[in-house]
Amino acid sequence: MIKIHLVAADAVETTLSVKPKGSLMQAATAANVSGIAADCGGLMTCATCHVYVREPFAARLPPPSAEELGMLEFTASPRQPNSRLSCQLELTQDLDGLTVDLPAKQY
Repeated sequence: MIKIHLVAADAVETTLSVKPKGSLMQAATAANVSGIAADCGGLMTCATCHVYVREPFAARLPPPSAEELGMLEFTASPRQPNSRLSCQLELTQDLDGLTVDLPAKQY
């Protein structure tokens, strides 16, 4: 199991203990974490699973694909250098302790 920390815009933190498989979006939606809408279910067509990845994890992740970068242009909250779509973040043992900030809005 790995621990993932999701921090809402109001600073309320949710910690999940999950198996290192699937995506961050899948783990968050399975746990009913508010702040990740995931309208398209992970098909990368909506940008409603936008998160801000904190260091040191932002530097450890593979770079976003061209398709993900394109979808990040449509986020409701401002895009930042550490913006990612949580549907594209595959959970691995290396991400134990991952902390992401959830944007104030997804729409």
